[in-house]
Amino acid sequence: MRRLVVGLLALVSLFSFIGWTIATGVNEHRFDVNCEQYIKRAADASSVEVAKRELGKAIEYCENNGLTEGIVSIFFKQPKNDIGFWYENMKIAYAELDALPEDSTPLEKTNVLMRIRESLTDGNENGIYVTLPDGIEKYPNNALYFWWAMISVLALIIFAIWFFVDLDLYY
Repeated sequence: MRRLVVGLLALVSLFSFIGWTIATGVNEHRFDVNCEQYIKRAADASSVEVAKRELGKAIEYCENNGLTEGIVSIFFKQPKNDIGFWYENMKIAYAELDALPEDSTPLEKTNVLMRIRESLTDGNENGIYVTLPDGIEKYPNNALYFWWAMISVLALIIFAIWFFVDLDLYY
């Protein structure tokens, strides 16, 4: 009977971890489609109007979902995880696009678009990517997702070992 209970607890832990995986995947996809892809499109835009429209969609998503301030980190508060700085940077980029006069020269427009691209993206040996605080897709529930994963994995390990080794912990 004890082995059955331990096996069921291991399965519950496994399903909990699978639920965490699905939930984080859905959050990542939702953020990617509703914000990150618009930032990338704004950075890649070849006209001020397109960049402004696309960046405006990303900013609207951030404002509607509370992604305007806070720190993504759970334990170590690092500047790279500051949502407020990241959001303010997007707002400043949008204001720069908005302040550009209609009669600007093509060179002025290109310079602004290049500055916007440089402030919204970074590059490495793998190519160009959107600059984002790590884990922003889970914000403001980062701590909940962290503990959900930790408890699920630890419980799964403990109950799986207990099930397969059949330890007599009651005696």
